[in-house]
Amino acid sequence: MSGVDEETRSRIESDPYCAFLGITLASLAPGAARTRLTVAEKHLNFHGTPHGGAIYSLADAAFAAASNAGDRTAVALETNISYLEAVEVGETITATAAETHDGGRTAEYEIEVTDGADERIATFRGRVYRLD
Repeated sequence: MSGVDEETRSRIESDPYCAFLGITLASLAPGAARTRLTVAEKHLNFHGTPHGGAIYSLADAAFAAASNAGDRTAVALETNISYLEAVEVGETITATAAETHDGGRTAEYEIEVTDGADERIATFRGRVYRLD
């Protein structure tokens, strides 16, 4: 995890909501991040498939990490997600965030959520506003 100071990395890794869900930070660099989640029974909805909120949270965690890994504080302006496929309990899913546009005070990110075979199961896009 190069290019990110230890204090920033530690703050991102200690997110209490991510810890509650079981989301871990796999990699971090300014403008980029990767998060992971192993799907458990607690992440399922009443259909027996992963709850959209769990997948959204995984993608949002990668988005937040990538957009705050540099030297500026960023807050979300808008996000959207498209769900493409479901996965089974026990599968580890990964969200990979990349900055796709830097507009100065705003920036845009695309996050791909993939399954263990690296097949896309969701696509998330978000825009941030940089406070400083």
